[in-house]
Parts: sequence; structure tokens; C-alpha cells
Amino acid sequence: MDIPVELSRILITELGDSQIIFLKEIDGERTFPILIGLFEAKAIDDRLKGVKFPRPLTHDLLANTISAMGGTIEKVLISDLRDHTFIASLFVRRDGEVIEIDARPSDAIALATGTPAPIFVADKVFELIMGSGPQTRQGRLELLRQRSDILAEQIKLLQEMLDDKSFRESISQDEADDYFQQLEQMQTERQAITEILNRLK
Repeated sequence: MDIPVELSRILITELGDSQIIFLKEIDGERTFPILIGLFEAKAIDDRLKGVKFPRPLTHDLLANTISAMGGTIEKVLISDLRDHTFIASLFVRRDGEVIEIDARPSDAIALATGTPAPIFVADKVFELIMGSGPQTRQGRLELLRQRSDILAEQIKLLQEMLDDKSFRESISQDEADDYFQQLEQMQTERQAITEILNRLK
């Protein structure tokens, strides 16, 4: 089952190469972050804001190419999580046929941004992220280790962003409070996972 989600937040800072986008299920409360590149984050942000450039940039070029060839972007699906990497597909409809194209989530979302194309996340991806996946003891342990590693990467990046003075000055106090709350939630979850793993060693 595929769950419809929306792009709820984008965190962009010049401090490092990695940025964060947050996806949230439309009919629920589950949300999760994805680390993406600075170029892709800016492309998504620009397309959301309707920013126009004198000449098409890479994502605009590809979107224009799809359109010129008679295609429309039908949807984006984040279908899997393998070795801390999200796997996605871009679905393009052309001449009554739907073509599935392997893509990074960041590129697929950048292309779909500014169009009516919906974004979906496979239910098993939510299961992996939220910890309701493998039911064997070994499977649960491996899932916890993967989740801990992902959280460590996200915490490091978010902390670097919030420590960056120029980034802090570019956002409102309410946004800063929201990001600090998100950071605290991630740290609390990782600490709980670490305690569980230590007990099970």
C-alpha cells in the first residue's frame, strides 16, 4: 500500500553539502526527514516559489523535455530504504502508457514540485522508519541499528544548521523553535534506541 505524503519543510543552509526535506503523510501524523544535496534542495525551493531563470536549469530542462515529448509526471513513489538510502521512482504518463523511471527521491520530488503530481511513500518504508518492520529478534536489532545510524546523520546535520549564525538569522523564532524541537525528538529517540541496543548486547 502506498501512502500519500506532502513536502512539509525544507531546511537549506550553505554550511554543508547536505540539506534536509521533511515528508509528512497527508492523512496522518507520521513524518520523516530525507538528506538531499544542496543543488536539489534549492531546485525544490525555487520551483515551489515559482522562481524563473533566464535559461532552464537541469530539473527545469528535464521537466520541459518530458512535456515536449508529450509526457506528464503522474506521481513520485519512495519505494524502499536500503543501506540508509531511500529508493524512488518517477512515473511519467505518455500516449496512455505509464513509464516508471528509477530516480533519487530528491530529483523526483524536484521534478514533481510545482505540478499536480502527488508524492507517495510505500507502507514498508514507513514500517522500516518507524520500527514496525522485521519481527524476528535479529531483524529488529538490525532495524534499530540502521535507524540509529540514520538518526545520527540527521542530528549532526540539523545541529550544524542550527549552529550556523547566518541560517539562524534567515528563519523566524517560531521556525527555530520548531527545528530545535525536531532535534530534541531525534536525540531522544536515538538515546532510547542506544539504551535498548546496550541492554540486548
